Amino acid sequence: MNEGKEFITKGSGANPSFLFNRMEFAGSLGDLGTILPLAIGMILINGLNPMGLFLGVGLFYIFSGLYFKVTSPVEPMKVIGAYAIATGITVSQIQASSLWIFLFLLIIGGTGMITLIGRYIPKPVIRGVQLSTGVLLVSQGVKLMLGTSKFQALREAAEPYLSIQTIGQVPIGLLIGGILALLTLLLLENRRLPAALVVVGIGILVGLLIGTKEGLDQVQLGLYLPRLLPFGWPSPTDFSFALLMLVLPQIPMTLGNAVIANADLSIQYFPQDGQRVTYRALCISMAMANLMSFFLGGMPMCQGAGGLASRYRFGARTAGSNLIIGAIFIVLAVFLGEHIMGVIYLLPMSALGVLLIFAGAQLTLTLLDMKTRKEMFVPILILGITLASNLAAGFIAGIAISWMLKSEKFNV
Repeated sequence: MNEGKEFITKGSGANPSFLFNRMEFAGSLGDLGTILPLAIGMILINGLNPMGLFLGVGLFYIFSGLYFKVTSPVEPMKVIGAYAIATGITVSQIQASSLWIFLFLLIIGGTGMITLIGRYIPKPVIRGVQLSTGVLLVSQGVKLMLGTSKFQALREAAEPYLSIQTIGQVPIGLLIGGILALLTLLLLENRRLPAALVVVGIGILVGLLIGTKEGLDQVQLGLYLPRLLPFGWPSPTDFSFALLMLVLPQIPMTLGNAVIANADLSIQYFPQDGQRVTYRALCISMAMANLMSFFLGGMPMCQGAGGLASRYRFGARTAGSNLIIGAIFIVLAVFLGEHIMGVIYLLPMSALGVLLIFAGAQLTLTLLDMKTRKEMFVPILILGITLASNLAAGFIAGIAISWMLKSEKFNV
């Protein structure tokens, strides 16, 4: 009990299923770098409902923590989110994609097809997906610090919610991000002063001191209940557009990163307690989350390996971290309603970028168990294809190349 008062709930595994301490709290914040930029973008640009979105995120955290009994990530579906922000598609089309994702994941999870698919995905391919996702997270984190992400470009400001953009010739985001990154390096193994708490705490303090405080003066405490289908039922055109432009490009990335790579990483981190994190369970979990998101007017969600790496790196080890962050999102959504954005805007983009950089770096380190030249070649190839095209293309090509390299006729 070196960390002060600690509440523990025992599970059936070798370790407690739920811890509530400062390390779990710190680790629970690890996903913010992936959630908030895309969530804010889809709220402002596409018109998603803030309360429904963050309530759905909070509930997904709670339910996945209670079921999996280890720390479990929640993330936006990045292909859908990035396309939505870049093109400004309608909210009905985003909602239609959530229902399509629900149907697809329910079918392959409920029938057990995903288990069969997973048996034929070689380990180097999984490492390639993890490496590529990690590099993409690091890259996105650097962009958030530099102010060059798509969302910042659309807002025409590196730090849209800070009243100061530069100090001398130095961009304020780069200065804040550099200081927070240095503090993270110093505190990453510190259990008394966890790095993620410092990053988020200082970030919010900066927002209070020099933020525009946009929407903060409109915050009103109350009891806000969600509206079901706040945007109505999508049209047949919305469903056909969502299937072709959003869902089909998203599916390979979801299978590779949110199902196969996530389950593999969970077993790495929690060899005994992570047994519930199976391909089938992840599919059904994400299916139910996207059905809920469809009715609440939220965003398509998944459980990516990058989020898990981030939560683990910043200290989360049990499902207690899920209950902590889930409760925070639910309380903010229920008691602030759509005014929740006034609080969200306080956290600078550069602080979120720091969380992403360290999350991505943690995920790339899974590559260290690749021993042979052939094993190393596949992840590097997947990374190259991902950077040139997208992760879905890298995943599919990686499977083909990995199986080819099993033959002694092919060498690298």
